[in-house]
Amino acid sequence: MSKHIAIGVDIGGTGIKAAPVNLKTGKFTEDRYRIPTPQPATPESVGKTVAKCIARFEPSRKTPIGVAFPGVIQHGVVKTAANVDDSWIGTDLRQVIRDYAGHDVHVLNDADAAGYGEFLYGAAHKRDGSVFLATLGTGVGTAMIVDGTLVPNLELGHLEIDGHDAEDYAAESARDRHDLDWDGWIPHLQRYFTEIERLLWPDLIIVGGGISKSSHMFLPRLTLRAPIIPAELLNGAGIVGAAAAAHAADKREKERAKEQAKRDEKAAKKSGKKS
Repeated sequence: MSKHIAIGVDIGGTGIKAAPVNLKTGKFTEDRYRIPTPQPATPESVGKTVAKCIARFEPSRKTPIGVAFPGVIQHGVVKTAANVDDSWIGTDLRQVIRDYAGHDVHVLNDADAAGYGEFLYGAAHKRDGSVFLATLGTGVGTAMIVDGTLVPNLELGHLEIDGHDAEDYAAESARDRHDLDWDGWIPHLQRYFTEIERLLWPDLIIVGGGISKSSHMFLPRLTLRAPIIPAELLNGAGIVGAAAAAHAADKREKERAKEQAKRDEKAAKKSGKKS
């Protein structure tokens, strides 16, 4: 694969999707490949499925691979698992994928991946300041990028508002669950995003998820300080963001290795002079 190509994998509650991404344009270089998420979605079953998705594109050892996961990820370890099996909690996601796929990978939260993708190639294209993204779907995923730097694992879809978990009413699924029409749902969105503005003061708010296709039905009716706009990458944002994050992580690791080599060389020369 070209040095400008990375593979992104997006693990969801219903499907695991992957595609190679052109890092110059943010576009897929081949059609997206999707396999239904196995049930139960255990580390073993998901690890095998992700491996199949990666193998589909026959990446070289040097190809960066990013994996987005629906939960909090700290140092490669899963801390929460809302839409997959609870056995993931405490599991080293990076190691699981490495074992089954035979490739090293970079792992991150799925909303973080979507936000990063929108920042690099979508609705917030390399915008300065604070950009907040919320994906409204089964739940509410959130991400924030500040002057190009991703703030990981915000999980502000679970912010408590008026005694309720925010996503209980702000998620797109809440419309069906509470039998709400647009007029009934919009006040809950207004309350949620008003609270986000009170806490974070973002310069731009992006709304993603499948509901963003109907953004004209609700975004113009929200009154906020910051502009609030629909996402542009739609369901591909997680794949694109995961691929880009893997490339960035790979670049950082190479730079650290070079700096360490320079320090080692300098130390060796100093030691040689002493002897």
